[in-house]
Amino acid sequence: MINRLKQMLIKEFLQILRDPRMRMVVLGIPVIQMLVMSFAMTMDVTHISTAVMDMDKTQSSRELINAFGSNHYFQIHYYINDQNAFSILLDSKKVGAILHIPSGFESDINAGRTAKVQLIADGTDSNTTAILLGYADGIVNGYSSEKLMMQLKKKYGAHYQPVQVETITRAWFNPNQESKYFYVPSLIAVMLFIFSLLLTSIGIVKEKEMGTIEQIMVTPIRKMEFIIAKTIPCMTTGYLTMTLMIGVAILVFNVHIQGSMLLLYFLTSIYLIGNMGIALIISASAVTQQQALLTAFLIIMPCVMLSGFIFPIHNMPQVVQYATYFNPMRWYLEILRGIVMKGAAMKSLWVATLWQSFLAVLFITLATKRFKKTLS
Repeated sequence: MINRLKQMLIKEFLQILRDPRMRMVVLGIPVIQMLVMSFAMTMDVTHISTAVMDMDKTQSSRELINAFGSNHYFQIHYYINDQNAFSILLDSKKVGAILHIPSGFESDINAGRTAKVQLIADGTDSNTTAILLGYADGIVNGYSSEKLMMQLKKKYGAHYQPVQVETITRAWFNPNQESKYFYVPSLIAVMLFIFSLLLTSIGIVKEKEMGTIEQIMVTPIRKMEFIIAKTIPCMTTGYLTMTLMIGVAILVFNVHIQGSMLLLYFLTSIYLIGNMGIALIISASAVTQQQALLTAFLIIMPCVMLSGFIFPIHNMPQVVQYATYFNPMRWYLEILRGIVMKGAAMKSLWVATLWQSFLAVLFITLATKRFKKTLS
């Protein structure tokens, strides 16, 4: 058995290493795509181009405008005097928000009445708009509290200290709520899934198209040995790709692994085995490489969308949540985020590890049963 596996592994590694395009796919493309996507995929909303329509033109209105312009969330680029400019600026995407201060703003504050301001935002991107409006509420509330404090001190004396309730918030694992700590590790899971599925799915089909499958059929190699020989080289390239991407995450994005690297690599092996099991099922069922690749793409999209990478699983319908149990990427994302961001140990990841192991065994078993050493 050892000798048969050795000869198959030599053949598989030679096929990967002697093809320059394959070397580029394994070593270059994942790193390039991770760099591009990590910079592009961010939920942080900053430097929002903002227009201001100040109808009050008082010291109070200027203070509020300065409060908006003195942070990195809003950048004031336009001052307008006509409401007709609202739709023009928003339609042309020149601004993402418009701050409208009506006349009588300062007089309402001085009279103790509720002073109102209006923030108009581009609602085409609901998530960005919600974050933007949250920033605006925080700025206005801070300005309102400052004005209230000034009025109370003016009324009761400079030494007056009203009762205040302060909320002290703390976000564990990601104190500054930077999206890179969420998306950069997640991209490692996505890239590993895509490339392990694509590279492995053409494994058996390539043998059929090249005619070498007939030579393998007449050898004494068993089905499980054949599957192992197809799996090990792809696992090796998967580990190499993962190591390169982790290096990029640490050196370029300053994302540090909080937990055990040894545990991460061990659990990654289970993830890769499950992915390759899916790919080998596709490969054993397909007739041509084109058919295998198309089938792989049909599987990749729902697996990525239903993994929790973009949309939270708990927001999905109950039936869909049950379907995600059979998605290996869902469990690996839990493992990856747990180890990278939380420093979690095995006792916190045992459920995800158990499901990951079950799926790996299931898919490899189905791939072994699906493969037949016959041409029919």
